[in-house]
Amino acid sequence: MSGKIVFFEGRNFEGRSYECISDCSELASHLSRCSSCRVERGSFMVYDQPNFTGQQYLLTRGEYPEYQNAIGFNDCIQSCRIVPEHKGPFKMRIYEKANFEGQMQEVTDDCESIKDQYQMSDLQSCNVMEGYWLMYELQNYEGKMFYLRPGQYRNLKELSSNDLKFNSIRRITDIV
Repeated sequence: MSGKIVFFEGRNFEGRSYECISDCSELASHLSRCSSCRVERGSFMVYDQPNFTGQQYLLTRGEYPEYQNAIGFNDCIQSCRIVPEHKGPFKMRIYEKANFEGQMQEVTDDCESIKDQYQMSDLQSCNVMEGYWLMYELQNYEGKMFYLRPGQYRNLKELSSNDLKFNSIRRITDIV
C-alpha cells in the first residue's frame, strides 16, 4: 500500500486541498500555499523548497494543523517525497572524509552520537547500502535532518549550504 498525504492552503485543514500519493517536486502548481497537512498512510519527507531541496522534515501518519510550529519551517512546504517501506536489514558505511576516505565504520543500527560511538571527528561521506536513513545535525537525533536513500554520497557537505556537521544517524523504521 502506498502513502497518502493531503495538503491544505489554510491552517487547520481549511481551504483548497491537494492529495498526493507519490513524489511531488513542486506544490505551487497545485496550491497557492500550504499551511496544514494530514498524512493518511505511510511517511513523507517534506521540503521547504521546490525540487526536494532546502530544510527537510519527516512526517509520519497523523495530522499537522499548523505544521510550522511542529517542524520549524518558516515558509510553507514546497515539495514532498514518499519514504518507501523497508523490510529487511539496514546497512550503511560512514567515512570521516569526503570521497570515502579516512576512517570507515559500518552502521546497522541507530547512533545517538557518531563522535562517542565511533570516535570519528567528522562525517563527510557515506554509502547507504540497505534501508532509508536520517542524518541529524546534532547528537540524540536533534537539529536539522537529511534523508538518505540507498546510494553513494561522496560529499555530505553538498547536502547543506551552511557546512553542517552530522552527529547522529537513525534508521527509518515502523513508519507505515
